[in-house]
Amino acid sequence: MPAAPYQPEIVISRDSAEPLHVQISDALATMILNGELAPGTRLENEVSMAQRLEVSRPTARQALQFLADRGLVSRRRGAGTVVTSPHVRRPMQLSSLLSDLTKAGHKVSTKVMAHNTHHATEEEAQHLETEPGTPLTFIQRLRFADDEPIALLSNLIPSDIAPSREDLEERGLYDMLRASGVVPVTATQSIGARNATSREAEALNERPNAALLTATRIAYDAEGRVIDYGTHIYRASRYSFETKFFAD
Repeated sequence: MPAAPYQPEIVISRDSAEPLHVQISDALATMILNGELAPGTRLENEVSMAQRLEVSRPTARQALQFLADRGLVSRRRGAGTVVTSPHVRRPMQLSSLLSDLTKAGHKVSTKVMAHNTHHATEEEAQHLETEPGTPLTFIQRLRFADDEPIALLSNLIPSDIAPSREDLEERGLYDMLRASGVVPVTATQSIGARNATSREAEALNERPNAALLTATRIAYDAEGRVIDYGTHIYRASRYSFETKFFAD
C-alpha cells in the first residue's frame, strides 16, 4: 500500500505583501533544496493543501505549479505531485553524459530506443564529412538520472566503430569509443532551445510544449575524421550546462 501523501508544515502570513501562493511555493522549495523533502516524496494534492492551509484551490494549484516550473516537483495525473531529484548541472567538456552524471553522484540508467544501420543520405554524409551511401549507425538513447528521464540522445556514427546495442545499455558512447581505440579529440557544439514535441514530452515525462535545451555536437578523432554527429535534447527544468571562463 503506497504511503500517504506528505503534508509539510507551512506557515503563511495573510498580512504579508507577498502573495499566498508564493509563500507556499517558497516554503516548499526551501524544504526540497535543503533535503528535508527527499526525491520521490509525494505531496498532498491541491484540494487537501487548500483545505489545510485555508486558502483557495487556485492558490494551492498555483503554488504547486510554481514548483513544477522550477523543476522541483513533477505533476502527472494519477501520480500526483512528487519531489524530483536535484537539478543536473553538466560541465561543457568532451565527455560522456553517463560518466558526468555518475561522477556527480547520480544513479544513472539508459534505455536504447533505436540502434540501426543504413546508408548515408546526402545530408547525413555532409554532417559526417563522408560519401553518400557510407554505412552509418543511428543510435537513440533515453538517459535517466535517479530514475527520472533527463535527456534524449540521438547519434549518427560510422558503422565500423559503432558499439553494440547491449554495450550502450551499460556504458556511455564516448567511453565505448575510447575503449575500442577511437578517441574523440576535438568537437564543435552548438547549444539552443525549443519546445518539446508531443512524443518528446511523453518520453521525457514533461508537459506538452515544455522547454528543452538542445545540443548539436560534431566530434573528431586525431586524424580529423568525424566519429559522431549528435543531436541531443535535455529537460530544461532539470538540466543546465556549465562552463568556466578565464581572463587573458
